[in-house]
Amino acid sequence: MFEHQKSVKKPASVEGVGLHTGAPARLTFLPAPANSGLRFTRADLPGSPALPALVSLVQDTQRGTTLGQDGVSVHTVEHVLAALAGRGIDNCLIELTGPEPPILDGSARDFAVALKDAGTENLNAKPNTFAPEAPVYYAKDGTTLVILPSDRLRISCSIHFPGQKLESQHYTLDITDETFETELAPARTFCFYEEVKPLMDAGLIKGGSLECAVVIKDDEILSKEALRFRDEFVRHKMLDILGDVTLLGRPLAGHIVAVRPGHAANVALTQKLFNIVNKKRGARRYLAEGATYEQMDIQELLATLPHRYPFILVDRILKIEETEIVGLKNVTINEPFFQGHFPGHPIMPGVLQVEAMAQVAGILMLRKGDSVGKLAYFMSADKVKFRKPVTPGDTLFIEVALLKARAGRIGRAQARCLVDNEVVSEAELMFSIMDRETTE
Repeated sequence: MFEHQKSVKKPASVEGVGLHTGAPARLTFLPAPANSGLRFTRADLPGSPALPALVSLVQDTQRGTTLGQDGVSVHTVEHVLAALAGRGIDNCLIELTGPEPPILDGSARDFAVALKDAGTENLNAKPNTFAPEAPVYYAKDGTTLVILPSDRLRISCSIHFPGQKLESQHYTLDITDETFETELAPARTFCFYEEVKPLMDAGLIKGGSLECAVVIKDDEILSKEALRFRDEFVRHKMLDILGDVTLLGRPLAGHIVAVRPGHAANVALTQKLFNIVNKKRGARRYLAEGATYEQMDIQELLATLPHRYPFILVDRILKIEETEIVGLKNVTINEPFFQGHFPGHPIMPGVLQVEAMAQVAGILMLRKGDSVGKLAYFMSADKVKFRKPVTPGDTLFIEVALLKARAGRIGRAQARCLVDNEVVSEAELMFSIMDRETTE
């Protein structure tokens, strides 16, 4: 993988018409600073509004991937993004004078050539590469995608079209600047002859022609040029995968294995990866750059709380300040309460979320003044609200702020649980501090 974030050295442009809109457009790759990511900007619209190339902005995946936000959209972004990812460029401003990048010859070859002409520049920042630590799956309607842990980006793809004479194809490739240029970038988009009229009736492929796509009719290949590879079709599917997973917003290290992929499935897998990244980012946001918060691991928690399995509901303390604390609970399918609480649709009971808040609040209470070494007894919960279900695989962040403490004996705290930065439950809690001797 790359050691530096990269951008283009100088502007480079291509011109043509969009595949689906048929609108003419000029696309220009422009240098961008570190950590700015990949962004499309509509230079043809007032104010040149920008759209970050992120999966959260995907609006449509019908025969291409469309981004949109606040009434501004960019269609069919996958070939452009694949070219940037293939060249190892993770920061670039992509200026467009229309609603869709030019389709050109239906591949990413011209984009890759333009980027090569522009040259790449190492930026003074390390790449924000994401490497999943465990397999991530997506499967639906005969389509399966999985990404496996790996120290590099590799794509393996198999395609088969039931009812068509096109033979099954399979290909595997480690993605590097060199392999992308020669093995993936030239692979063109394709469709079956019987799909053409329905696509036109749907208002799509207004800019389509046999110069920018390969059309398959029975055993015949209809295009202005012979196939560039014997297995050009599976290679183009891999090109699409690369472009769509670039919407993660950071370089990816992993082995993607795909069977009969498509844009909807590619985006769904990318969304799963995006959710994992957000959970990791959620933990890091409590540790601001330069700050040195006190933390507690599970051994320190066990030394402070009287709770034991299966009733200890906090795995780690991420941050402790004078009147605030943040805990973390990894919710797994192995939790004992899932066996009896909606086992067909497992949901973490709300009362246990309140208990998790109480345990984290109790830790904060027991670290103040004369309360050290004592026990915090949970007395009451007011203004309890449950906003969203918590399910296996969620990471629960538990935030507690101490409202008041009287003479070290009674305390009141505001608490809430969050998943993916959204509040799932909240409550006001009251505690009583007691000596350990009186409870034995």
